[in-house]
Amino acid sequence: QVQLVESGGGLVQAGGPLRLSCVVSGGTFGSYTVAWFRQAPGKDRTFVAGVNWDNRRKLYADSVKGRFAVSRNNSKNTVDLQMNTLKPEDTAVYYCAAERFSVVNMREHSYTRWGQGTQVTVSS
Repeated sequence: QVQLVESGGGLVQAGGPLRLSCVVSGGTFGSYTVAWFRQAPGKDRTFVAGVNWDNRRKLYADSVKGRFAVSRNNSKNTVDLQMNTLKPEDTAVYYCAAERFSVVNMREHSYTRWGQGTQVTVSS
């Protein structure tokens, strides 16, 4: 059974960086596209960034383009989300999700495997 565990969340000042990591276990990591989503209080969960199984395709939400970078390490079964120039509106619980897609899918309900989430709080 595939399991995803996020780490790296915390409290950071606006303008600062934070790096999240998602470890995927229990499956063939190299066959999964992995995406990051986030959910702010009182709002729906939305797509942030994703990388496909062979690391050739990456996709970002418009709100994070140029500030966030997603990367995967297939030898360590990890997908990281480097977040720079953080803003208070980036405050949310961040989740990683995995599914066997050939491309990055931005639709939340297309993913069946999810981590428990990690809280990111950006203070102004």
